[in-house]
Amino acid sequence: MFGRLTLYPTLFYNVVMEKVTSRNWYDRIDDNVILGALPFRGMTGQEWESRGVKFLQLHTRDIFEAPCQEKLKKGVSFINEVAGTGGSVYVHCKAGRTRSSTLVGCYLMQKNCWKPEQAVHFMQNRRPHILLRSKQWQALHTFYENNVER
Repeated sequence: MFGRLTLYPTLFYNVVMEKVTSRNWYDRIDDNVILGALPFRGMTGQEWESRGVKFLQLHTRDIFEAPCQEKLKKGVSFINEVAGTGGSVYVHCKAGRTRSSTLVGCYLMQKNCWKPEQAVHFMQNRRPHILLRSKQWQALHTFYENNVER
């Protein structure tokens, strides 16, 4: 219920911040992943199809939650599958800052054998306004412990 009540005000905030700051609606993280905010109808269709971009959306409650480990594994597997074909995946949540950053962080950790802090630092260099809270950090550390070869 909280997420539904805050959807439009926070989405409006994202639009304003993109217009008045240096924030991008989306940023390419590596050759296969684009991390961004909720794509509007005008941002999809032929523009994305012509670039070979595929979308991944894993439903997770906004603000205070992180994707569960099962969804993170499924998401990383999907990204790896698309990456294996040379394609790109657009990973998004409402703002492209928290939930989607958690998934992309897991992908980067597994791909590069990185610790959570390394993956987040890498993402922040490309998308400085990502925002991870304790639940997201916990999810990253759990994924690292269970899915990243060291």
